[in-house]
Amino acid sequence: MTLLRLENLTARYGSAEALFGVTLSVDAGEVVALMGRNGMGKTTTVHAICRMINSAGTLEIDGTSLHTLPSQKVARLGVGLVPEGRRCFRDLTVRENLIAAARPGEWTLKTVATLFPRLEERKGQRAASLSGGEQQMLAIGRALMTNPRLLILDEATEGLAPLIRQEIWTAIARLKRETGVAILVIDKSIKELSTVSDRAVILKRGATVWDGPMSELTADISERYIGL
Repeated sequence: MTLLRLENLTARYGSAEALFGVTLSVDAGEVVALMGRNGMGKTTTVHAICRMINSAGTLEIDGTSLHTLPSQKVARLGVGLVPEGRRCFRDLTVRENLIAAARPGEWTLKTVATLFPRLEERKGQRAASLSGGEQQMLAIGRALMTNPRLLILDEATEGLAPLIRQEIWTAIARLKRETGVAILVIDKSIKELSTVSDRAVILKRGATVWDGPMSELTADISERYIGL
């Protein structure tokens, strides 16, 4: 069943057009990698989904158009965002960050602690006192506490130490294996993306140029559109 559907999506920042025709879908329980070189529209697509910018074209969650909804109503429909740059509430404790936008469901303080034990150990600390990797775990935990049907991870491992990066990828793999949450993930590492993603969608200059199973993402395609 298709959970997220974008078709010929366009968007602009003021007078500057940023998306020229993004088409992608994410099925329930599916992990889709959104890929492309820097500046090709990946984060702008996320902003459009979460209604941070206005857009045109098809933009639906479970058949419901998002175009007239404010961001908070998109979240209530089941979209959980882990934004680029983490953006934790620095002056709140770990526990306060986690419960700030919590909604009833499978994900609770207890279940988040099983995914990221460090957060339980540091539950009374201010977010500002955490390492970058711990703040990223907190951002993911906070999004999960909204009990989303679709989790969006925008550069969730960028700038982190290798061991912390691996912890994040292990957590994503566990989410895929043990839960029914759909995931749209943006990252630069094809190696790690290939271990968790069912499909890939590649953007170039604000438009979809390739969409297919991750197993069919060849070195030639990667070199042509991603530069790897």
